[in-house]
Amino acid sequence: MSSLKEVAEIAGVSPATVSRVMNNTIFVSPETREKVEAAIEKVHYKPNIIAQSLRLKATKNIGLLVPEIDNPSFSLVIKHIVNSAAKRGLNTIVCNTANNIAIEAHIIDKLVRQSINGIIFIRVSDESHVVNVTRTTKVPMIVLDRAFNNEYIPNITIDNYFAGTLAAKHLISRGRKNIATITGMFNISLSRERHQGFIDTLKKYDVEVSQKLIYQGGFSYQAGVDGVLNFLENNLEFDGLWGQNDLIAAGALSTLLHHNKKIPQDISIVGMDNVLFSSYMYPSITTIAQPYEAMCDKAVELIDKLTNNEGVEQNHFSFPPSLIVRESS
Repeated sequence: MSSLKEVAEIAGVSPATVSRVMNNTIFVSPETREKVEAAIEKVHYKPNIIAQSLRLKATKNIGLLVPEIDNPSFSLVIKHIVNSAAKRGLNTIVCNTANNIAIEAHIIDKLVRQSINGIIFIRVSDESHVVNVTRTTKVPMIVLDRAFNNEYIPNITIDNYFAGTLAAKHLISRGRKNIATITGMFNISLSRERHQGFIDTLKKYDVEVSQKLIYQGGFSYQAGVDGVLNFLENNLEFDGLWGQNDLIAAGALSTLLHHNKKIPQDISIVGMDNVLFSSYMYPSITTIAQPYEAMCDKAVELIDKLTNNEGVEQNHFSFPPSLIVRESS
């Protein structure tokens, strides 16, 4: 196995100079750098990453925390974060917080103790203890998706209020007058924001809002099932429905079909997130798409900048959602 000393001998420089070239910490002339890089390539030298990390008191690892690792939306986040990090020479440690605020705080504390480069997290809920943990460390952290309006660390979201507006306008454009909604839990701020945009838009267009047609169930397929069964068992009439994510919409759609409702003739359905299965179902689900790839790339970019002691231009980054019309509406 080749060594740093061997590279130095071939290049005709000291081992310290080879180290400087590899770490890019001190200026080295272009001629010297070229000789060292040629020597590295010649002997296929690969540094000991663990030893290098200990020496620099840093790693090439970033942590990513998601509330549910098997949720299709978070699977997309994992995919795009891992890809973006790899392009920047960073490894991603993916952690599942299992929708548990105690587990979430424990994982972040553990990652910080491992001298990790930075952490990107989607908090479990507004009750998360993450704020307390982040205030006691200098490790760069980014909040993705579920952020507060007054977040004090860099955060990346979509315009959730506008997402609700898009969903309501589309259902109204389809001539729907009795519109139901199945939401995420309201202890998550984005659920409240989406709901407020939805309700405000219905009222703006003089569509009556019935509290009985609002079901707070959570971001799951079962919530879609339970919400629709609640409406049907209470003999509530509705001709449109917005599920605050595609899992909810899928559960609602399947349940309505099972009860001999025609989609979209009887009831138009809109979901949110544009996860892969939403286009595969029959009928395919109209949805509000989140630009996950752009959001995740921005999160990794910010972590990379903060790790290198670079400033970021602002604290809050908001991305616009978009409507994708399919067969369910």
